Amino acid sequence: MKIREIPLKFEIPKSTVHEIVHDTLGYRKVSARWVPKMLTEDHKLQRVEISQRLLQRCQQDNGDEDTTHIGVGPGEDLQANNNLFDNLITGDETWVHLNTPVTKRDSMTWKHPSSPVTKKFKVQTSAAKVMATVFWDAKGVILLHILSQDQCINAARYCSTLGRLKEAIRHKRPGPLRRGVVLQHDNATPHSANLTQQWLQRYSWEILPHPAHSPDLAPSDFHLFGPLKRHLGGMAFETEDDLISELRNWFDNLDLDFFRVGINSLLSRWQKCMDLHGDYVEK
Repeated sequence: MKIREIPLKFEIPKSTVHEIVHDTLGYRKVSARWVPKMLTEDHKLQRVEISQRLLQRCQQDNGDEDTTHIGVGPGEDLQANNNLFDNLITGDETWVHLNTPVTKRDSMTWKHPSSPVTKKFKVQTSAAKVMATVFWDAKGVILLHILSQDQCINAARYCSTLGRLKEAIRHKRPGPLRRGVVLQHDNATPHSANLTQQWLQRYSWEILPHPAHSPDLAPSDFHLFGPLKRHLGGMAFETEDDLISELRNWFDNLDLDFFRVGINSLLSRWQKCMDLHGDYVEK
């Protein structure tokens, strides 16, 4: 039965129904939460197992010999002062458009009852777009690589980008090359292709395990790309160079704490994934 049908059936005022449903019973009308994929039990089990292994890895790196207890207890904080995050580099690709409309949520403004109604014209996202690949760590962006409009990522181009990343690490972060690079990326086809695996094995880079269909456990997805797209909302660029310049300026002006928080939040997300028995972790 719908809320609007209750007053008619029981002959009571709408205000009384509203008070009972909302104030007394505490019900709220909400939209369904969007999730990337309907996870199967196998997907959830894999997410829990990998999260548990990674938390255990962090405990071992911290010198904690007792790894039988994974995670933290009530009132305790997860700490990210371990060797894993010292060497961890994460990265992913995303499409960026030369014209990105501002979202309805971001266009909301405060309005007085006597103020005129604001209007927002419908604008289509431009077809012109480029693929940006970003690699970063807790100290900031290490490499931003842009493919031209007629290109998209594949295994060969990804290996070429990894070569650029290797040189960028040599100049900006020589420590991980000496200690051993730990790379976190998702399971997209270019990342998991044989050609890519051979490249990674050649240089002895460790790949952090990542469960399938898990953008909520990938820092670029849950921490970096969302703010980037919101920043670009409402902007229009005449050329690729203008867009690329804006991307570089935005990354350069981010506070260093932004990157540190994004990397360190992996710990709490792995823990929450376990607490939720493999279900998606909300933002």
